[in-house]
Amino acid sequence: MKKIKILFALSCMLLLFAVSHAQEKKYELYSVGFYNLENLFDTIHDKGKNDFEYLPDGTNKWGTLKYTNKLSNMAKVLNEMGTDILPMGMAAVGVSEVENSRVLRDLVNHEILAPRGWDFVHIEGPDKRGVDCALLYNPKLFKPINSKLAPYTTEDNDTTYKTRGFLIVTGDMGGETVHIIVNHWPSRYAKSPARERAGVLVRQLKDSIMAAMPGSKVLIMGDMNDDPDNKSMKTCLGALREKKDIKAPTDLYNPWWNILRKKGAGTLKYKGKWNLFDQIVLSGNLIGEDRSTLKLYKTEIFSRSYMFQQEGRYKGNTKRTHAGGVWLNGYSDHLPVIVYLLKEVR
Repeated sequence: MKKIKILFALSCMLLLFAVSHAQEKKYELYSVGFYNLENLFDTIHDKGKNDFEYLPDGTNKWGTLKYTNKLSNMAKVLNEMGTDILPMGMAAVGVSEVENSRVLRDLVNHEILAPRGWDFVHIEGPDKRGVDCALLYNPKLFKPINSKLAPYTTEDNDTTYKTRGFLIVTGDMGGETVHIIVNHWPSRYAKSPARERAGVLVRQLKDSIMAAMPGSKVLIMGDMNDDPDNKSMKTCLGALREKKDIKAPTDLYNPWWNILRKKGAGTLKYKGKWNLFDQIVLSGNLIGEDRSTLKLYKTEIFSRSYMFQQEGRYKGNTKRTHAGGVWLNGYSDHLPVIVYLLKEVR
């Protein structure tokens, strides 16, 4: 009996040690997001670009007041993103519909955002209106190594067709190599094959990156102008709906599919119906329970009440900058999305 009591006592001690040891585990949490800034233009004409509606004498009467208010509104949202969980805010945020490096510099230097010490990566693209993609980042949490703009090309390499390319930023996050591909696919004014082509091209980029640098992680983010279950996303890009279907590091997982179709949540509303065009797709090696490397922890469609129309015919819709030719002093027609990545610190 005494021997049994001793063994039981030893077992309890070992259990307590194991629990205590488990409680001592430390983790790092990183937040990565995407936000369509909806026409962040300055008030100066960029030569060769069709930006005339966003000039002081243009159709939108885009003067200093409107521009500075737009910067303040964008800075407010970006500053608050992720802070419900992480007071430090975002590690990196892909953005679209920005005119140039000048507006990005004004944005990160804005009095609301400046204390965070953010910087950005931007490469001027061929879009006729002059809107590009960029990556904002906190240098303390994400350290860029290199970047490039991969062009959107048609199947017949028609050089007269010019649209936004794919911004690829490679950097270090938590001691791991992470590739972020920021997208803004052809609009719904173009037919589905234009976005299907984008899906094919981005899938090829992902395959090329992961073949050249095995073990690195890939995040594909952007305004895809399609929902997760449209052909461009599910077939051409090959982004899968369920975690259980991820079989290889190079597979792609789209957590937003079930958020739209099961929860009915989205990032923009059209004729009373939610769409979820803004997505962050993750490579298969970011999925799983092994926390020794970066893994997906949770997702979020970021919203605040001030980002929505509070009254009138469009109550409940996102509060955009202009609607029907009227300046609303709003934010964007899109809501931002966030993924949180967790890693155990050893």
